[in-house]
Amino acid sequence: MKTVAPDLTQFTLTTDADGIATLQWDMPGKSMNVFTDTTMAELDAVIDHVAGDPALKGCVIVSGKPDSFSGGADIRMLDGIAERARENEKTLGADEANRLFFEESRRLSLLFRKLETCGKPFAAAINGVCLGGAFELALACHFRVVSDDPKTRVALPEIKIGIFPGAGGTQRVARLVATGDALLMMMKGEPLKPQAAQKLNLVHAVTPKAEIVERAKDWIKAGGSAAQPWDQDGFKLPSGPVYSKAGMMVWPAASAILRKETQDNYPAAKALLQSVYEGLQLPMDAALRVESRYFAHILKGQVAKAMIRTLFVSMQALNKGARRPIGEPATSISRIGVIGAGFMGAGIATVAALAGIDVVLIDRDQASADKGLASADKVMASRVAKGRATEAERAAFLVRITPTADFSALTDVDLVVEAVFEDPSVKAETIKKAEAAMPASAVFASNTSTLPITDLAHHFSRRSDFIGIHFFSPVDRMQLVEIIMGKETGPKALATAFDFVRLIGKTPIVVNDARGFFANRCVLNYLLEGHLMLHEGVPPAMIENAARMAGMPVGPLALTDEVAVDLIHKILKATKAALGPQAVDPVQEAMLTSMVESHGRFGRKNGKGFYEYPEGAPKRLWSGLSEFRTQALDPDSIDIRELKHRLLVTQALEAARSIEEGIVTDPREADVGAILGFGFAPYTGGPISMIDGLGPNRFVALCEALANQHGPRFLPNAQLRAMALKGERFYP
Repeated sequence: MKTVAPDLTQFTLTTDADGIATLQWDMPGKSMNVFTDTTMAELDAVIDHVAGDPALKGCVIVSGKPDSFSGGADIRMLDGIAERARENEKTLGADEANRLFFEESRRLSLLFRKLETCGKPFAAAINGVCLGGAFELALACHFRVVSDDPKTRVALPEIKIGIFPGAGGTQRVARLVATGDALLMMMKGEPLKPQAAQKLNLVHAVTPKAEIVERAKDWIKAGGSAAQPWDQDGFKLPSGPVYSKAGMMVWPAASAILRKETQDNYPAAKALLQSVYEGLQLPMDAALRVESRYFAHILKGQVAKAMIRTLFVSMQALNKGARRPIGEPATSISRIGVIGAGFMGAGIATVAALAGIDVVLIDRDQASADKGLASADKVMASRVAKGRATEAERAAFLVRITPTADFSALTDVDLVVEAVFEDPSVKAETIKKAEAAMPASAVFASNTSTLPITDLAHHFSRRSDFIGIHFFSPVDRMQLVEIIMGKETGPKALATAFDFVRLIGKTPIVVNDARGFFANRCVLNYLLEGHLMLHEGVPPAMIENAARMAGMPVGPLALTDEVAVDLIHKILKATKAALGPQAVDPVQEAMLTSMVESHGRFGRKNGKGFYEYPEGAPKRLWSGLSEFRTQALDPDSIDIRELKHRLLVTQALEAARSIEEGIVTDPREADVGAILGFGFAPYTGGPISMIDGLGPNRFVALCEALANQHGPRFLPNAQLRAMALKGERFYP
């Protein structure tokens, strides 16, 4: 009996003369399709319709969006499921709340399993990005064809926000791809190009964009099977059984790599590994249930909650303009000036030109400006070599950058970004010369990393149009940009800076003026703690390893080298000169002075810092570091947990002080800025989320314990003490 086509709001269902249905997914009012409760209900009805209509041979699922298939599940929906579970525990009790939560969290998994076992073949025709739950939908389809469009990518990136593919992804990928490759693909969460996905056996065909639907239909017309390989007799796993010679080559190594890469800080990674390990030993339905149990456990946990909030919800809000001044019209930025063609200036010119902006790149002479262009070209050449750009795009990119020593080239720019040497007098001279040449409508921005914007603005007559735009190094790879408001900076300058940062694809946070702003204040505390540990006699390797165990991407000694030992030394001297000797730690000052002035160790840039950098060999800690310790502590007597606490708490405490002082006014910006700007342990959700996760009362107690042991730098600020007494948190 023929079924009645369902009423749909997010899909359009049509049938051709061959009896093949096309389901076009096009959520109204959305730039990208995502799974919501409504989406799942409508897809469920479509499956019933296709399966129940004998006139239909099968169905092709395609997106109605021009540049994307789908971004996957609405993460807010998943977060809402976990929040409801927490609330249900209070009213229904833990057992019933957990039962309801488990069933709700596996709804998408059950829906996809229903699709692949409904008895009719389904094909996915993919163009553009197909991520997360959307790719899990595609994997549940019996045939997958993707376009060869350069923008087409497939991925399961859930691990990046503290969860893992929980709608069947772990089981289907591990049954299509060799186990090691499957684990790597899901653990990294990186997008795959069409050809790479086909090589891994994740998609069946790659065709031109205009042909993907017809290619999918041809497969159905040719008698495409409605049974997945794993549901057919004789199916064999790509890498053989878990308990086999081949399997034992994978699993011990996978466990060791997991521990090394995550330091047991990311429960989702461990759960992913367990899901695949256990699931491959079971029939598909039982395997999916195992995956769902692990997924529910992870989704309800503190790590997932914090990472989802910061790395998805908050980051999206900031990127969409949560901190852009209300009422300011959109700005048009087509041409900018960048003054200073060194490493930072060339990097700023590079990201601007990549975004299609024309750049005037100025330095003290033509040779220096040309050197900056060469640096930009080096980045572009690397992109070409990696297949991320073409030679034609490289040529167009180079045309956009005009190197010169002539400030008069600034006469028609919309924005000027100064990136000269970090010296107040040099910057003052640069600002005056730029203002004399630039139009009165343009905004001036300083890329200073430590000098107060309000002070620099004194050298510019239109102080309301003066702002700070602090990039992080290397500019082309670092996602964060701090926009710094001087005391007289106006909304037009903020809107211009914000629009520029978004135009070049970076994430902006807006902070108020202060020495070191936000990110550098936290980073300098992190470096200081590592230097003090070295002075105390903690072995250098233990300091670095403790930092990585705490979740930091690089240890404080290595980071000092990357930033440059001599630069940190200059910052200390400038701080001391401006604020007095009490503003710097004498132990750190003496250590860095000796490093720079007595030993000529400037960091990675001259191959000598806390590490040695032998040519053609891995870096190694400098043997001369023993000079800076007061004693040699027995490593077995050192509490590694305390080292980890010190390295994280010092940063979190500085973030809390920044909020109390009004430097950061939104906890979302502190968390997003800390993770993107200096790699603060992502599993915490950021320093403010770390405080909230512990609870301010427990965090204050931890600070006080560290202060008793290591000094007043760990004493909690007044706002934290008040929050602890009242039971308040930074986030509602």
